[in-house]
Amino acid sequence: MTGSEAPPPSPQAAPSFRLAYVPGVTPAKWVRIWNERFPDVPLTLHSVTAAEAPDLLRDGDADAGFVRLPVDRTFFSAIPLYTETTVVVAPKDHVIAAVDEVSAEDLADEVVLHPLDDVLDWERPPGEPAFERPATTADAVELVAANIGLLVVPQSLARLHHRKDLTYRPLVDAPQSGIALCWPQEATTDLVEDFIGVVRGRTVNSTRGRTTSQTPAAQDQPKRGRPDSGGAPRRQPGTGRGRHGGTTGGKGSKGSKGSKGGKPRRRS
Repeated sequence: MTGSEAPPPSPQAAPSFRLAYVPGVTPAKWVRIWNERFPDVPLTLHSVTAAEAPDLLRDGDADAGFVRLPVDRTFFSAIPLYTETTVVVAPKDHVIAAVDEVSAEDLADEVVLHPLDDVLDWERPPGEPAFERPATTADAVELVAANIGLLVVPQSLARLHHRKDLTYRPLVDAPQSGIALCWPQEATTDLVEDFIGVVRGRTVNSTRGRTTSQTPAAQDQPKRGRPDSGGAPRRQPGTGRGRHGGTTGGKGSKGSKGSKGGKPRRRS
């Protein structure tokens, strides 16, 4: 075979795990544990927007994903992990930089940007709307830096798009965004179960883990040995239940000679 020739395809592809995650989620810790625990199963990361994540999972292009709630519970299984603090992003010289937290009422006279990829479930965003909605959160952050308005986002997104000239403060009366591990109900594979164990912090020897919860094979079960000298005596051959419900043989008897449980005496 020359160097340009490809090897013949294997009859079965090696297993791998495909994990999607949305902006703001940092899966590094779970990926590290996976690589330590399952070194023969490579984990591939797919960074997708919050809007793209459900379709990626639905189409089978990822095995599981860290997504933003809510999701369609008729199709997906989801394990909620945490809920984020909602914050207001503003220039460092803005008045809100001088306070510890902000309320929606404090933003009433402010222009608040509402990007098209917003992940907060607003009934009505606070403040005054901008002339047009930015396409992305990243675009909105640039507009905040240009003093066009303020931005309300989950704290992880404020950190993701951090700039030295911007700061953020908690918004106390705003909707919050939750993060969950999600996968299609009909695609709960062994690898998905393994990753659930990683995320939930199960140890390698956890009885709930897939690889450790299986019943040991019969040959691995401890065999019952004979009782030791301190245990109950073995039943002698021929002993058992007598006609009157008592056990044959007994204390001080060897075999059947002279025991109450032996052969019945002949009448003289």
